[in-house]
Amino acid sequence: MPTRKNPRTIDDYIATFAPDTQVILQKIRQTVKAAAPDAEETISYRMPAFKLDGMLVYFAAFKKHIGLYPPVRGDDSLMRAVARYAGPKGNLQFPFEKPIPYALIRRIVKSRVPVQPK
Repeated sequence: MPTRKNPRTIDDYIATFAPDTQVILQKIRQTVKAAAPDAEETISYRMPAFKLDGMLVYFAAFKKHIGLYPPVRGDDSLMRAVARYAGPKGNLQFPFEKPIPYALIRRIVKSRVPVQPK
């Protein structure tokens, strides 16, 4: 993981990585935006994050994987789908040597979007 000072934007964060990692990070960003179009981009804990009535998701690049936070809870089907990616404390780790499961990331984000009253 590159050394980075406190990034101010998600663009600042992504720019600190190698081009191949930047592509993955941008695709995750686009996936989150598509799943939660009303979410607001931010940096929190020096990681890209999205807010929508509270923190929706965080993601970060590490030496061997992409991390996605917070842990998935409460949806048994989704918990089974993410089980193979579970890292410490239930946070998800998507290894670089395997395809990043963007459809699963979209599903996770959609499951976290608050239900809006009609």
